[in-house]
Amino acid sequence: MDLKKLLNKEQYEGATTVNGPLLILAGAGSGKTRVLTYRIAHMLKDLNIYPSNILAITFTNKAAGEMKERVRALVGDEANNMWISTFHSSCVRILRREIDKIGYNKNFVIYDTADQKVLMKECMKELNINEKDIKDKEFLSKISDQKNKLISAKKYKKENEGNYKLNKIADVYALYEKKLKNNNALDFDDLIFKTVELFQTSKEVLEFYQRKFKYIMVDEYQDTNRAQYELVSLLSKAHRNICVVGDDDQSIYGWRGADIRNILDFEKDYKEAKVVKLEQNYRSKANILNAANEVIKNNAQRKSKALRTDMEKGDSIKLYRAYSDMDEGMFVCKTLKEMIKNQDKSFKDFAILYRTNAQSRVFEDVFIKNSVPYRIIGGLKFYDRKEIKDILAYLKLINNPVDDVSLKRIINVPKRAIGDATVEKIQNFANSVEDCMYSVLLDVESIPGLTSRNINSINKFTSLLNSFMSYREHMPVSELIEDILDKTGYLDELTKSNTIEDKARIENLKELVSAAVEFENNNEDKSLFAFLEQVTLVSDIDNFDGDADSVVLMTVHSAKGLEFPIVFMVGMENGIFPGVASLNDFSQMEESRRLCYVAITRAKEQLFITSAESRRVFGRTVCYEESDFISEIPSSLVERISLQNNDPRKMARKSYSEEMRSNPHNIRNSIKSFPYEYGNQNKDKEKANDDKSVNGEIVLGRKVRHPKFGIGTVVGKKNTDSGVKITIVFDNYGVKNLMANMTLLEVL
Repeated sequence: MDLKKLLNKEQYEGATTVNGPLLILAGAGSGKTRVLTYRIAHMLKDLNIYPSNILAITFTNKAAGEMKERVRALVGDEANNMWISTFHSSCVRILRREIDKIGYNKNFVIYDTADQKVLMKECMKELNINEKDIKDKEFLSKISDQKNKLISAKKYKKENEGNYKLNKIADVYALYEKKLKNNNALDFDDLIFKTVELFQTSKEVLEFYQRKFKYIMVDEYQDTNRAQYELVSLLSKAHRNICVVGDDDQSIYGWRGADIRNILDFEKDYKEAKVVKLEQNYRSKANILNAANEVIKNNAQRKSKALRTDMEKGDSIKLYRAYSDMDEGMFVCKTLKEMIKNQDKSFKDFAILYRTNAQSRVFEDVFIKNSVPYRIIGGLKFYDRKEIKDILAYLKLINNPVDDVSLKRIINVPKRAIGDATVEKIQNFANSVEDCMYSVLLDVESIPGLTSRNINSINKFTSLLNSFMSYREHMPVSELIEDILDKTGYLDELTKSNTIEDKARIENLKELVSAAVEFENNNEDKSLFAFLEQVTLVSDIDNFDGDADSVVLMTVHSAKGLEFPIVFMVGMENGIFPGVASLNDFSQMEESRRLCYVAITRAKEQLFITSAESRRVFGRTVCYEESDFISEIPSSLVERISLQNNDPRKMARKSYSEEMRSNPHNIRNSIKSFPYEYGNQNKDKEKANDDKSVNGEIVLGRKVRHPKFGIGTVVGKKNTDSGVKITIVFDNYGVKNLMANMTLLEVL
């Protein structure tokens, strides 16, 4: 295998540097998966490294599957002896072997979001917490954040003893953890949290995996949080043969705990680290790539690099300013239909990217009316549907009888005369004897307050479960699901119904059986444990089918890692993209700009950027300025699309504009988001620090006093035809845009 012929110079360097710490800074579309797969092939074929000594970690099952297939194509079945998987899948594999060392049973279940919510409501009820004071979502979010930072309930309690609200959250956290353990369950964050705990408490276990994984590779390192960082650090400590691949310019998950410092500080953590930059882009045409470079260079917290390409310039980036969100939707629909007709394109060539899921509604309405096939990535997931969750709850309980959450979900599904009041009596009795609900059901006559009808129904239920449990080890999962559907009467109940919804549910259940058959055909471990792990760890993007001929609607976050011939970036307005929070916060603005960079670099051939003069947000009409990110793209790369004189939408826009001029308060809630520009903050930094005049060089962060608005903070500036417009956040009057040459300000 002649790697010099297969890879470019930088890719070759990354693929052949095997020993010691290595940081591969891989720009968008620069072939990082190619480097990783050839690096593994080189280690196996040329260096004779044992496959079992290699651990390759990715963030999605889709990425792991793709990497494994590519490695298999290069080295054959040796790929099967390697660990190529996600963080969570790798940790589950370790915990299945070792979790008993920290007090759990090896047949633990993994709770999804819905299961967590049920458990959290139980905790809140026991602690007499009113949901009007603190929502269950807030508790779960805070607990998740602590686990990602490796902060235990005990430590969190100690740190917040003086804060009433945080102390209350600490109490809930502690009870939530206790209930998880009683149910022999882990939530999603626990998979990494508990693995780190295992390594920190069992030196023997840690040393075993350190000896096993002599070579570690981590993809998308810029997205790692504290727990993931610590996990990798512990595993690589013995041999220090760690290769991390990532792009700080694509770090877009700070809101869920990702820490960009992990990749920016890699050379501080590993002083002997080698750095390889992949800057040759093989995805996008030159104009698209140049636009991305021009936008991202305005960020201060980044490694220096610039993508380049040998591809042609391609079409200019098309900008369209709609008069409303509905006009924006119509423009996108009309444009893609014309391109399909005139340029031999297919629906699958197009992606509509937005910042929030709520923005999809307008496009869905327009596409339905115009017969445009579409699919949404990030909507209701298959495994989140009620009928699927019901059957999975049966499987979870069969697998792990101490799982009270799953038991309560299906004890009366289908209905079997075991109502909520009866379930509460069972729960209270189980709590009083400190046992799980299933255990006390086996001796149901000892539970006080139950009627003979209740007891009869419960006995039938436990008899049914016992029969399922008796042959779970010998029956394939697909047949077990069919048996549950048949013997519980679940399928029969749906079949008797004539509603369209129930017919759709039957189809979904058939698909679940098909998923189980596919699992059995493709996995060496065909156990119920393994099946439940797979469906719990699957993410929505793993099911993305690039061959389906339909327009894709998705958030930019979901689109990361994907590419499309033609991309529409929609809703590009200050207040939408970037969001309002970003306009007031330096680090959030930088993350928003990275998100914009990710969106731009999804496009291979052509990019459209659209915005609207007005749109409906939370039922109100608002008016936002065009996104500042658009102004960061040089005019030489863009072309503004104007409406034709005879276009009825232009007349509507004219009418709208005249209405606003004649009655500016007609849309009471309309707002103008302020422009925010700070990109080249490092430029003339010393001069800025010495300058005491706000009307001269604008000094970001400077406190000032206005004769009418009082004290405020300078947060932005923008050059206009009339002079410099400065943005100030006043303590009592909010955000104001003022012209520097017409404003009397006192510098404080």
